[in-house]
Amino acid sequence: MIAYLEGQVIDKTETYFILETGGVGYQVFAGENFLATVKKGQRQIVFVHHRVREEASDLYGFARLSDLELFELLISVSGVGPKSALAVLSLASAEDVKTAIIHGDASLLTKVSGIGKKTAERLILELKNKILKISPESKNDSDFTGLNDELDALLSLGYSVNDARLALNQVGPEFSSTAMRLKAALRYLAR
Repeated sequence: MIAYLEGQVIDKTETYFILETGGVGYQVFAGENFLATVKKGQRQIVFVHHRVREEASDLYGFARLSDLELFELLISVSGVGPKSALAVLSLASAEDVKTAIIHGDASLLTKVSGIGKKTAERLILELKNKILKISPESKNDSDFTGLNDELDALLSLGYSVNDARLALNQVGPEFSSTAMRLKAALRYLAR
């Protein structure tokens, strides 16, 4: 099984990039957030999940091993495929998704096209204990409280999920309240 690839990015599209390693170009599918950081011509290390099916052999790439581990947990749940799992990881950071699952908050997961309320509840039911075993520090995460409110507010103003997530990730820890974080994110988006 392939654990990671290192090489030069030859080209990229909205859903994948091509990584040349040892004279071979690998098509690596990735989420929006990771693809936004990948630049044509740069050297890149990618942690990969190799999915082999009867009609295809696909590679899914991640910048961090923790993202890969969460992706593999997500696709282990019936009804969640690789595209839905990538969409979840594009919507929020791996830690935010883990925290949502631990706290039983299905609303973050249902923002992804293809994941309805029942699938989100199944994700929470099946993954909560697994996530607590591999990252017990997520149990006491207090930064989660305003995440959905801030994201919902930006989405209702017409911003894309990716832009809203990017803006919220740029907000520093000095902004503690939801209102302050939202104002800072809006300032970032106005640039």
